[in-house]
Amino acid sequence: MGVFRDARLPFLEVYSRIHMALVHRDKLFVRARTCFYFGPYFSWLLSIALVGVAMLLPSAADASAPVQDSLALLKAAVQTEINADDNDHSRWRYRDDQQELGNISIVVQTDQGSVKRLISKSGKPLSADEAREEDQRITRLIHDPARLAKQKKDGEQDDKSARELLTMLPEAFTWSMEGENATSVKLHFEPKPDFHPPTLESRVLAAMSGSVIIDRAQHRIQTISGKLTQDVIFGFGLFGRLKQGGTFRVERRQLAPGLWQITETHVHIDGKALLFKSIGEQQDEVQSGYTQVPQSTTLEQAVAMSRP
Repeated sequence: MGVFRDARLPFLEVYSRIHMALVHRDKLFVRARTCFYFGPYFSWLLSIALVGVAMLLPSAADASAPVQDSLALLKAAVQTEINADDNDHSRWRYRDDQQELGNISIVVQTDQGSVKRLISKSGKPLSADEAREEDQRITRLIHDPARLAKQKKDGEQDDKSARELLTMLPEAFTWSMEGENATSVKLHFEPKPDFHPPTLESRVLAAMSGSVIIDRAQHRIQTISGKLTQDVIFGFGLFGRLKQGGTFRVERRQLAPGLWQITETHVHIDGKALLFKSIGEQQDEVQSGYTQVPQSTTLEQAVAMSRP
């Protein structure tokens, strides 16, 4: 909580929650994920790079035709997301509702990061003392250069990992058409037997099946959901195990022409770490009330804007 950079890429939030559930909480393999996320976010973070994408996507006249090649459509959507993430410079103020905890925060994004202010805890507004402590906590965070520098580096690594997962989608799964309507196409994915995941996170990804809904007009990923089809075991079960049946779902919506953000994240994963300790990531998070803020907004200005 505090200062962070939210995710734009549709797999970043799923990646970070899976990573947090298995890896970060017990520090088995890598560093803990911080709450300060830098990225090109999100936030998952969006305008279309029209020139770069135009050569990859069907023309508007073809967009309404039945899609015959689900893999080609998926590849085009992945490339569109990457190009859009590279070219988006929008910043937003929004309400973040962590429904599983009953916590509500106001988030304000800036080029230096984002301020996240807790305004309600366990279903109740903060008391005067709690609100004062929240003010002091945020002030300390935005004036701590060492912590900001470390968080920036960690966030850049998260962004890199999330992009790698996104680009693995065409290769890690077999894709088929599940349904379509006038505005969207729904693709189904199943683990590809001959795919050999190169990283810890991609091992989890490769054990999932699910669906992706793609917006026809812009080739943007609107919804992605999945379920673990089998237990995922690390170190012969000594280091960790994620249980079959864990699920995730991420919803994204267009907020302005060409600008997309995550509006819902649902992650429910259970397992074991270090043989005996139970781990779990139960997240039901909703983002709403988006309003665009000037790109020149400073962290100090964001602090003021985050007040309800």
